[in-house]
Amino acid sequence: MIIIPARGGSKGIPSKNIKPLGGRPLISYSIDTATTLCHNHGWPEENIMLSTDCDKIARVAEACGLKTDYRRPPELATDTAGSREVMLHVADAARAAGVEFDYILLLQPTSPFRTIEDVDKCIAIYEKEQPDMAVTVKEASANPYYNCFETDPQTGTLHISKGDGLLTRRQDAPRAWEFNGAVYAINPESLAMMPMGDFPRRIPSEMPPERSLDLDTPLDWVIAEAIISLKRQSCG
Repeated sequence: MIIIPARGGSKGIPSKNIKPLGGRPLISYSIDTATTLCHNHGWPEENIMLSTDCDKIARVAEACGLKTDYRRPPELATDTAGSREVMLHVADAARAAGVEFDYILLLQPTSPFRTIEDVDKCIAIYEKEQPDMAVTVKEASANPYYNCFETDPQTGTLHISKGDGLLTRRQDAPRAWEFNGAVYAINPESLAMMPMGDFPRRIPSEMPPERSLDLDTPLDWVIAEAIISLKRQSCG
């Protein structure tokens, strides 16, 4: 089952899920990815579940060819509602509608540059390893062994976050990763038992930084528009 979460109350970028990016609604990128995945894997498109509380978002999604019978309840559309509870509610609704699934594939609309290959790579890792979750990552911009510091609560001075602080080259530090928000392949039984932060087996699926932009701020949006413009110029 594919879940596309898109609540209506975005604060950082108002109405970001349906805001035009490169001339088309942001959510359309994830809908296109989800429908292509269904076509490539032979999955019914009924396995795509849009989780929204907003009729306007639902209408835009319908214009993109997606059925939107399901609605997220108001109590799961607040700033404090967790993604785990949102996914569990969608999973229950899907089962009640007769949708069968082995895992949950979460595609957030804020990752417009993920590719089908990125998703398939994460799916392949999940299917091979059978973890609690396979998740896309990018190499972290700050490394806790090299250039990420914490403040000592007693003295106010900085100390390295991890290790002895003696490394002089970033290449000598263990690689560190950030979730990039693009793809989550999740075991439904694990999700029902515990929060995702408690999963003991989370397996990374690496993505390059140029496809890992997660739109959260107006500056992110400017960068995304610039990337699309450059791609169009390079295509002539």
